[in-house]
Amino acid sequence: MEELLRTTDITLIPLAKTLLDEMGIDSFELDVNMSILEGSIGILPRRLMVRRDELDQARRVLRENGVTFEG
Repeated sequence: MEELLRTTDITLIPLAKTLLDEMGIDSFELDVNMSILEGSIGILPRRLMVRRDELDQARRVLRENGVTFEG
């Protein structure tokens, strides 16, 4: 698995997962429990992971849908 994006924006991960699901790209969210533990401060980012062989396609899908991200 490779990191596709890392964010503290709680709306970005569900949006990205939905877009990827529509294209048949599996994704997995990491650090969910850590960000829940810190409460609503929003300082601990969550990460969205995809398979290495689907990373370029996943980045392309997000860019084509106006999702900006680091990585």
